[in-house]
Amino acid sequence: MTDSLHYGIIGNCRSAALVSREGSIDWCCLPEFDSTSVFAKLLDDEIGGSFEILVDKSYTTSQAYIENTCILVTKFSNGRDTFEVHDFMPRYYKYNGAYHSPPEIIRYIKHISGKPVFKTVYNPKLEYAKGETTTYIKKDFIVSLTYGEKFDTLFLYTNFNKEKIAHGEEITLTRNGYFLIGYNEKIFEPTVENIFLEHQRTNVYWLNWMDTTPKFSMYKNEIARSAMTLKLLTYDRSGAVLAAATTSLPETIGEVRNWDYRFCWIRDASMVIKVVSKLGHKNIARRYLKFIIDIIPDKDEKLQIMYGINKEKILTEYSLDHLKGYHNSKPVRVGNAAYKQKQNDIYGILMDVIYQQFVNFSMDIENTEELWTITKGIVWVVSKHWKEPDKGIWEFRAEDRHFTFSKVLCWTAIDRAIKVAKLLGKKRKLEKWHALENEIRQDIMNHAWNDEVKAFTQSYGSRDLDASVLLMEAYDFIDAKDPKYISTVYAIEKELSHDGLLYRYKNKDDFGLPSSSFTICTFWYINSLFKIGEKQKAKKLFDKLLSHSNHLGLFSEDIDFKTKRLLGNFPQAYSHLALIETAINLSKITDEERIKETIG
Repeated sequence: MTDSLHYGIIGNCRSAALVSREGSIDWCCLPEFDSTSVFAKLLDDEIGGSFEILVDKSYTTSQAYIENTCILVTKFSNGRDTFEVHDFMPRYYKYNGAYHSPPEIIRYIKHISGKPVFKTVYNPKLEYAKGETTTYIKKDFIVSLTYGEKFDTLFLYTNFNKEKIAHGEEITLTRNGYFLIGYNEKIFEPTVENIFLEHQRTNVYWLNWMDTTPKFSMYKNEIARSAMTLKLLTYDRSGAVLAAATTSLPETIGEVRNWDYRFCWIRDASMVIKVVSKLGHKNIARRYLKFIIDIIPDKDEKLQIMYGINKEKILTEYSLDHLKGYHNSKPVRVGNAAYKQKQNDIYGILMDVIYQQFVNFSMDIENTEELWTITKGIVWVVSKHWKEPDKGIWEFRAEDRHFTFSKVLCWTAIDRAIKVAKLLGKKRKLEKWHALENEIRQDIMNHAWNDEVKAFTQSYGSRDLDASVLLMEAYDFIDAKDPKYISTVYAIEKELSHDGLLYRYKNKDDFGLPSSSFTICTFWYINSLFKIGEKQKAKKLFDKLLSHSNHLGLFSEDIDFKTKRLLGNFPQAYSHLALIETAINLSKITDEERIKETIG
């Protein structure tokens, strides 16, 4: 794969950083996910700022996570001289039951053999590199400051020679060392022993977290890495789940489909919660439900499609014109104007998650009364607005339409509300809600099906196909064996599949014709094939899709049809939740079935 997103993610559920295959930190925002960047070489390789480890050409590099953790190890070796860089952001339980998750990156330098020689390029550029960042060497640390639109600082602690670090001079490694990049000045100066303890505590935290994650007969490593990646994209302080850790990585190189994904989309987050709930991680689900309860203070208040990770409702979008963008793909955006959009599908997705929580955690679920109030409020909103057009799941910025997916999810909202009412013994509204559910279903069957195309189409009265309608079965609107669903799967395969990858849609949108595959859509397609009985075909396509991940098994939002390079924001929660869901389904294929299908 040429020039793809060869990065690993490290994080601690407060912020995250991307580390290149060569050991360079090219993206990090501190103190939180959506703060301004301190390293942004990812978005401008000249002025963005980075923290690089440089060795001569005799060295080769390799990179992998410590198994079942989010500690990323980059190994440098020339055969005789070898060392490792262990990158992580500290996270572990404190004695009072809270988490230790400081806004810090630790680079633990582990001496393996010989006398390795390396240089550093320590070049932070604070506040998205908008102003000048000046770096000073002090007695206990190196400090970087900027006096741009606001004053900001970054501290570097190390047991190496600070002059050599600051000036990029050669360092000969004979013992273990460390770098600690912190947003705050430390009260006590770190030592190698302290840093090693942070390493071990963080290692144990992740091992314990993974120990509570179920093991599957197939794809256990892929499921594990995806589960940890989704965990890294959760924000502890509020319960929000981010769509991705980055902004403005383009869907297509050189085009303007560049968005800030460091926010909590109700749709994306709810789908993530549904998946992690299946994996038994109750705390993530609880915190997210608390997040939802907190952002809906009034019974009649409409949900936005997205919020800031600290529950912000205004997400003003603007461009950082001084940054040239990832591979010169402008603009670089901060904020996201889509928060103003109307998307009716979010109510169904949220109700599905609420219902799943009642089913899976019925004995210990908190805030039951609040969730029942939200349920009634969602039904009221859907009953008043389901007949209206909207922007749809793909956030078309032009005209509103009657999107099939949005209508199906309006039906889902009422269906799940009925199920919740029955679980809680609330029968008073059932007759009225059943009538509404049937009305929406009939409307979809009458207007979404196109008899000429032999498929449910993107929107009412349209001939265009859309991968999102594959989810009609996943949300129980239609049975996988229904001839209309099977016909839809094959129509989408014929129209939208290209070399095993799927277009979201092929019709022209606000920015022209799509030219890359939206990764989650291919997972949906594979899942649909599995559901209609094409199990072996689904497995082959899944294995092929997995081969398009980066060297660490991570996926972004998109894949280029021709080069198979990863595109779009990274790593993408959407992609990894769908990977888990698909892998779990394929794990249901027994050894006997696999042998039978292979032979027959």
